[in-house]
Amino acid sequence: MSDIPNAIEVSKLSHHYGQRQALCDLDLTIRCGEIFAVVGPNGGGKTTLFRILSTLVPPQTGRVMVLGLDVASQTSDVRTRIGVVFQSPALDRQLSVAENLSQQGRLYGMTSREIADRGGMLLEQLRLTDRRRERVDTLSGGLRRRVELAKGLLHGPQLLLLDEPSTGLDPAARRDLWDHLSMLKRDAGVTVVLTTHILEEAEQADRVAIIDGGKVVAIDTPDALRCTVGGDAITVRTADAAALAAAVSERFGCQAQVVDGAVRLEQPDGHQWIAKLVEAFPGKIEAITYARPSLEDVFIDRTGRRFERDVDPPMEPTGRGRRKSSRY
Repeated sequence: MSDIPNAIEVSKLSHHYGQRQALCDLDLTIRCGEIFAVVGPNGGGKTTLFRILSTLVPPQTGRVMVLGLDVASQTSDVRTRIGVVFQSPALDRQLSVAENLSQQGRLYGMTSREIADRGGMLLEQLRLTDRRRERVDTLSGGLRRRVELAKGLLHGPQLLLLDEPSTGLDPAARRDLWDHLSMLKRDAGVTVVLTTHILEEAEQADRVAIIDGGKVVAIDTPDALRCTVGGDAITVRTADAAALAAAVSERFGCQAQVVDGAVRLEQPDGHQWIAKLVEAFPGKIEAITYARPSLEDVFIDRTGRRFERDVDPPMEPTGRGRRKSSRY
């Protein structure tokens, strides 16, 4: 499948839960060999998109192609070519690391020799060789995440899908995870697609899609997205944000808006504006900050509100859903 130009192609994808629309005519293209982050607030549609890409939910309208295969009509073929790491743990905590891998390999019809060879290589790459005989419930959260990665990669997928992979990890374990994702891309040519609610984490991806209201509101490299924001972000806390925003716009001839009860404007050399604003409106400013443009500033610029950092509900961990998640 090396001649496949794109890992994922989504066209006019819509999905409803009753009267609520989760995705609305969504278009998205993800190239082979990149680390791609899908970012969005709770309810923005990223989890629904993940479930469709991982074949857990069939698309209602539109078309979704994964590695050149239609997820609606070639579901089984798609499943053999992708690896999935869910937000909810899919490990048997009473089994050892090696036993978890063996169980996963059997689900994919791998022989004992194939499991041993492939599993041994992955354990070495993920620095888990000395933990192979340890029970999963004795491992730290970061080590368990590595075992989840090993499971998802055991059958040699071309595409790895990860739903909120950093959930529950401390900063050190999060950095470690990203080191391993970069290694997979560099050394194994694996395409990595992940969802996250952590904007700072998405900064490390090759490209980022910001989804809100079931639509892609921005997509590009992190640097290119930040460059679309018109300067440093200046935030002013005041008793009457609407009145101050109007006064700032009139006084300086620039656009100031109210976002979450604070006045916000974007200007080059933002640090110079701190003194200007304090001197122009004495006694009216309670606090003022400025920061270089970030992905959150991009989100505010495209939607007019701050990014909600709540985590989407995890995948159902029990019953039939769990049985599927361990393989698909």
